[in-house]
Amino acid sequence: MNQSITLALSKGRIFEETLPLLKAAGIVVLDDPEKSRKLILATNQPHVRVLVVRATDVPTYVQYGGADLGITGRDTLLEHGNQGLYQPLDLQIAKCRISVAVRADFDYASAVRQGSRLRVATKYVAIAREFFASKGVHVDLIKLYGSMELAPLVGLADAIVDLVSTGNTLKANQLVEVERIMDISSRLVVNQAALKTKTQPLRDIINAFAGAVGQ
Repeated sequence: MNQSITLALSKGRIFEETLPLLKAAGIVVLDDPEKSRKLILATNQPHVRVLVVRATDVPTYVQYGGADLGITGRDTLLEHGNQGLYQPLDLQIAKCRISVAVRADFDYASAVRQGSRLRVATKYVAIAREFFASKGVHVDLIKLYGSMELAPLVGLADAIVDLVSTGNTLKANQLVEVERIMDISSRLVVNQAALKTKTQPLRDIINAFAGAVGQ
């Protein structure tokens, strides 16, 4: 009897870029999450299903056994804290970076050099805190969940820490990237208990993904 496997994915870029990896494992998702309202998607493998969840919730579903494995960005994992998760692969998909950006007319280098206390708006509080602490820069962190670029424009913050892909959104809002904190790509995460009870089917998927990304 085949053991059932549940994979947690978020809609959008990660989902799209995961499809070729699933195909390498012989798995085809039968519904398009952009067109379907279903949150549990069937695949061509009767024992494999896909959960559609928010990107930030993927590690939680996997950690607590709601899913056996999932795919999520390194940024999400760092904010989540990685507890109880096995991370066998960097899938090299959904690549971007986390950077510091400011208004074009803000002298960031001078503010940092003079030891000013910076107000920084971000969704990535843990990553920002660690980065500025390592530089010895004092910051007040303001947690926002979206439209980060607004914060410097309306005087809410001196800087933002956010994901940057092309940089076009920053340019459109007269912001400039002043420091790159880290490169981001998506990782495969696996529930450690599931790896013991469903070893073979999970290993088959991990190995197929590894072969597809050349690892």
